[in-house]
Parts: sequence; structure tokens; C-alpha cells
Amino acid sequence: MTTTTPDSTTGTTTTAADLIARSNRLGSDPANTNYAGGNTSAKGTAVDPVTGEPVELLWVKGSGGDLGTLAEKGLAVLRLDRLRSLRSVYRGVDSEDDMVAAFDYALHGKGGAAPSIDTAMHGLVDAAHVDHLHPDSGIAIATSADGEALTKQIFGDRVVWVPWRRPGWQLGEDIAAIKEANPQAIGTILGGHGITAWADTSDEAEANSLWIIETAAAYIAEHGRPEPFGPELDGYADLAQELRRTRAAALAPALRGLVSTDHPQVGHFTDAPEVLEFLRSSEHPRLAALGTSCPDHFLRTKVKPLVLDLPASATLDESFARLKELHAEYRADYQAYYDRHATPDSPAIRGQDPAIVLIPGVGMFSYGADKQTARVAGEFYLNAINVMRGAEAISTYAPIDESEKFRIEYWALEEAKLQRRPAPKPLATRIALVTGAASGIGKAIATRLAEEGACVVIADLDLAKAQAAAAELGSTDVAIGVQANVTSEHDIAAGIQEVLLAFGGLDLVVNNAGLSLSKSLLETTVADWDLQHDVMAKGSFLVSRAAAKVLIDQELGGDIIYISSKNSVFAGPNNIAYSATKADQAHQVRLLAAELGEYGVKVNGINPDGVVRGSGIFAGGWGAKRAAVYGVPEEELGAYYAQRTLLKREVLPEHVANAVFVLTAGDLSHTTGLHIPVDAGVAAAFLR
Repeated sequence: MTTTTPDSTTGTTTTAADLIARSNRLGSDPANTNYAGGNTSAKGTAVDPVTGEPVELLWVKGSGGDLGTLAEKGLAVLRLDRLRSLRSVYRGVDSEDDMVAAFDYALHGKGGAAPSIDTAMHGLVDAAHVDHLHPDSGIAIATSADGEALTKQIFGDRVVWVPWRRPGWQLGEDIAAIKEANPQAIGTILGGHGITAWADTSDEAEANSLWIIETAAAYIAEHGRPEPFGPELDGYADLAQELRRTRAAALAPALRGLVSTDHPQVGHFTDAPEVLEFLRSSEHPRLAALGTSCPDHFLRTKVKPLVLDLPASATLDESFARLKELHAEYRADYQAYYDRHATPDSPAIRGQDPAIVLIPGVGMFSYGADKQTARVAGEFYLNAINVMRGAEAISTYAPIDESEKFRIEYWALEEAKLQRRPAPKPLATRIALVTGAASGIGKAIATRLAEEGACVVIADLDLAKAQAAAAELGSTDVAIGVQANVTSEHDIAAGIQEVLLAFGGLDLVVNNAGLSLSKSLLETTVADWDLQHDVMAKGSFLVSRAAAKVLIDQELGGDIIYISSKNSVFAGPNNIAYSATKADQAHQVRLLAAELGEYGVKVNGINPDGVVRGSGIFAGGWGAKRAAVYGVPEEELGAYYAQRTLLKREVLPEHVANAVFVLTAGDLSHTTGLHIPVDAGVAAAFLR
């Protein structure tokens, strides 16, 4: 037991600090454990602020945390004596849920994370430091048909086999008894699940964990057969990379529509070599049907994936038709799985759509309520493929029984964890493409959409600026930047493909890209006219046409927004080309609203005026020319525009973004073909 004192600057105890450092090292390497998987702990003493006496404590990673990014707030801290005293109230495996609730009565201090179901494992094992991890190599042994014999053969008496048991108090008691009966042991292989290791010091615990992981991996590498997934299937060879990406993008919209039958989902695509190897091999149908085993895996991937049973040489129409059939079969099969195992106390079924879709020769789509969830689901299935490879290399893959999977998937504790999630933001699951969004109005729109929960793709002529603007919004799970010249069909097609591969679909398009040249009729050249019409009239037509194909294929409805202008209905001086092309855009709104309504796609426009501050158009010389027309200094142009409005308020890019949000967030679900003025009130531009 370690005696620990608070750090003078942070208040963090040395025991907790060492635990966090160890956890971060272990959790940062996917070979050791999956994202948000596993947990670590340390025991030590600290001064009880109430009694002033030393007290034995357990610091353990809390529920839902990630080892790689664990911080002090992610630790649960419990009184070890009170935790172990819960043995007196344990009534057997049927009362596991009650024991988790009882952990709250053993907590020390205030704040911190909620204790997880694995807390008992850490508290009951008589070792100062305990690691529980989900390494691919360890789970490969844990899911082998002869895992117990392999454990003894690989590790001797240093690691002991523990038959599958659902996580909880009894598993903690089982491991504690093994530790006591096997003083030479440094850890266990948990059947169907993962590994646990322990030691007297933090460094020794980490070393023991890594020794188990590396020893298992070395054994598989040395003794495994060369083709664990069997020989390659005829006709199932991988497509070339560009063809894979093109094929994936072509399949993505219809696929997303299928997997969003119960509720909308965001997608993630990968063509990782491990996925392609699995799908071109003869045993992939059998292994995929067996499903995943580690609880962390199937909680995110569902019990098994949907696998297209056609080679990549099949036509798109053949693939679409077969995927539709397979999806219907998957939903019926999942309902039957639920019906086989559900009890009157089981939570309601959470949806019958797959989380993982495997396309031979192409790759894997994974889905979730947001991009991170979708991406992590794919990473977990990649873990599962690695596990299956290892198990099949040295034995036969034998995951836990279906009934056990159901008990965990529909465990009341898992349901409670899901219910604790914050309510989704208004635009959660929506995928938005905003053109001309690296600055000005477009950037403000992209920012608002991301703040409201959307995944955002910023398209701009300048790729570096687009990527920089996206980075300001968050990680690539939130936003990405793509290069796109909206006058180029090729660029638009490539940009839409990037959207589909990044997020699996598209729901919301904002035609914002634009420019303006303030010239009189006689000064306006044909080149001036063509440039503005190409970028705004033609560009928004090309973007809308490409996006409409995706929206129609998805069958999920959607929104197309045009950032038009007050000038689309107001005749002002020295502005012939700009105003004419804005009028073109305004009528596109009406035309597309009439055409796309049958597909549930709403098309609306916004007519801003006087957006000077933060505007890319005004900063590019337009502002100076308009100021000259009105006879005011350029720096006073915004105030000038404000004074000529009914409300006497200056219009900012954020106000245009507000209108986009209102049109797309759901409250105006029955509104299409509308133009909303965002001009602080210009009577001459009132719509009639």
C-alpha cells in the first residue's frame, strides 16, 4: 500500500498522478487496449479531511473514460475499507446491478467520475496496482476454442485462465481468489474478454501488462498458420484505391438511407488493409456471422455486421438491390435475436439497423449517432478482425454465447449509461456542406452549424484556408476542409465524394460561394458578367445538382440553402452583373423547391444586405466601390447601411448564420421556396 501526499500545486496525489501517467501510456497504444476500453487502478493512503487520520483509498478509472486521455476528473476515488465491506451485502450474480449502485456509498471526497462495473475487480484483488485491458493479442487467446490450454502453454503459471463471466462483483471475487491461490501469477486471461495484470508498484504493473500482451502477440506470430482467414476467394480481389473510393462514395448515400431506418446515423469509411484482407478471404462469411466477443466490441458494433455477399465486380445496381435485401434480413434477424433473449425487464429494442457494413473489395462503413461514435465503431471492428485473425491462426475463433452478448447489450447498467447521455443538439446527425466557407458569411454559417451539432464540410477555392477554418471548429470528427472551385463539375464531384467518404452522406447544402464587381452597365465587361454568373448562378446550380443526387438516393430528405441577396429583388445602381446573378439564384430556389419537394428536400434562400464586417466580398474591394457609390468612407459603410434600414442595426455574418439555422433545425419543417430577408429592414426589398 502506497502512502501518498497531495502535490503542492495541483492537489493531485502522487499515487493518482502515477496512475494517470501509466494509464495514458497504456491507453495511447491501440495494441494495448481499444478506445475507452479497459481500466486501471492504484491503492494508497491519504489523510481523511474529516478525521485527520490516514485512510486507505482506491483510485480507479471511472465509467466511460478513456485511458489514453485520462485526467484526474476521470478517476473514481473510493474508501477501500467500505468497498470491501460490501462483501457482506453481496447476494450473488443476480444482484450485480445493486452492487454498482452501492459503490456510491464507498466514495471518498466530492466530484470525480462514477465508478464502473469493473471497480470490484480492482478493489478486491490484493495488489496495489491493477490493469484491466483489451489488447487484440490477449483477446485472441481469450476467444480461442482452447484458450485455457493455450494460456498455460504460452504463459506457464504466470498467467491464469478465468472462464467467461460477465463483468461485476463476482468476477472481482474470482480474480481475487486466483491471485491469492497463485502467488507466482502476475495476471489472468479473461475468457472471451481481455486481460488483467497486477503488481506492487505502478511500473511493475505496466511491465506485467505489456509482458502479457507482447508474449501473446509473439506466440501468435511464431506459431500461427499463414492464412488464418483461409485462401482468397475467386473474384473477391480488392479494387484499386481510386476505384475503391469511387465505389464507396457511390454506395454511401443509399447505404446511409438503409441504416438510418430507425434513426439518422452518421457514417465513417475505411479501406484499411486488415479489412480488405478479411473480406477477400474465404472464411470471412463464417467469422463475420459469429460476431464479436469482447463486451467493448459488440456494444459498439452490434453482435455482428451486415456483409455484402457479392464481389466488387458486381454492378452498382446489383449491389444496391442485394444490400436492400440483406438489410431487410438483418433487421428481421436482429429482431429475432432480441425476441429470443428479452425478458419483461429488458430495455426496449434500440433499433434493428447494423452499425457495421462490410463491402468486399471496397472496405467498411461504420455508423453511429455522431462521427466519433461511427469512427470508433469501425476501429472496434478492426480490433475484432485482428482478434479473429489471432484466434484462427492458433486455434478456432469461439466468441461468447449469443445469450451472454444480449445480457450485456441490454444490461440495465448499459441502458442507464445511455440514458445519462446529454440530449442531442438540434443538428446532431446532420451533415452539411458550405461553399465559400473559409471566411465571412460562409465561415459564420459553418461555425453555427457545427455548434448546433452538425458535421461540417468547408469548401473553398483555397484548400489550406478551408482546412484551417475547419480546424478552428474542432477535430475531423466535427469538420473537414476541401478544395472546390464551384464552376468546375470535376471539383464539385470530388468535393461531394470527400463528404461521403468522411461522413457517409449529406443532408444540408449551403450555396454561399460568391464574389462581386461593382460596375455600371457601360463598365461591365463580358468577362465580368461571365465570372459572376459562373461562380454564383452556374456554381450554385452545379452544387445543387450534385447534392440533389445524394439527397434523393439517401431518401432522408434534406435542405438546400441559397445565400442570395437583397439585390435579387432590389434595383440599385452600378451593380448589373451581381444583381442579375443573384436574381438567377433566387429563382433557382423556387424552381428547385418545386422539383425536389417530392423527395422531402426543402429549398430556401436568404437575402442578406449590408454585411460589411467579416465579409470576404467587401474586403476584396467591393466595400470600397460601394462606399464610393454612396459617398461615405469605407470604414463607415456598415454604419451607413445600418442607418438606411428600418431597424437601424448593422447586419453581421452571424445574423445570416442564424437564419440558416432556423431554416434547417426542424421548426420550419413545412417551409420550402421561401426567401428570408436578413437586412435589418429594407422596405424597397420587401418580398411581394
